[in-house]
Amino acid sequence: MDPIDPFASAILTPTAARPLLGLTVLVVEDSRFACEAMRLLCLSSGARIRRADCLRSARRHLQVYRPSVAIVDLGLPDGNGVDLIQELGESQPAVDVILGTSGDPLLEGAAIAAGAHGFMPKPVTAIAEFQETILALLPAARRPVGPRVMSDKIIEPDRIAYLDDIAHGAEILEDPPDGRALDYVAQFLSGVAHAGDDRLLEKAAQALAARRAQGQPTNSEAAALAGMLQHRLATKIAI
Repeated sequence: MDPIDPFASAILTPTAARPLLGLTVLVVEDSRFACEAMRLLCLSSGARIRRADCLRSARRHLQVYRPSVAIVDLGLPDGNGVDLIQELGESQPAVDVILGTSGDPLLEGAAIAAGAHGFMPKPVTAIAEFQETILALLPAARRPVGPRVMSDKIIEPDRIAYLDDIAHGAEILEDPPDGRALDYVAQFLSGVAHAGDDRLLEKAAQALAARRAQGQPTNSEAAALAGMLQHRLATKIAI
């Protein structure tokens, strides 16, 4: 529950059509494309959304209000989302629902071990699945009473947000990045490309990540990835 949320004028009652009405969802997510998907999911479900794009920003949010639901990406520019999940799990007042999210489903175990109540593999696009994941973990008093409308709608985030993510990756690679920056951009672009169904870009990002994991030189992989990003920005095509 969010008893000190300055954005909420009153606690609203959930309805059959908007079962998350009255909830505040804090989305800790560095991808504009993934966050746009979350915004549309929350809008369709009746929830308010607040966004933080890094651990530092999320912690500032939490000094001001307590969300009902926290959805935390595990790969963030200033650290690992599991650290924030652990902090949220130990905080008081408690957050009703803490979810980890990532494009890598193998990270679910790390999120749960850190204290997450559940996990959302990216991309998250189905309204019914989004709602059911949260409702199943909410206290009974916060769930809507009676039958609910089960939407079969799949949301489609704006492709401009996808290009914003591409531009962010290109900016990181523009100057010679250090090892930490390379690790971050590889996992960031892998997740973004997976969500955007851009298989060639996803494969290139994974190749960079694999070379980094092997401790091998990455000049050619980083250059190839940077070239793909510049091509997408120049053509602005729908991938």
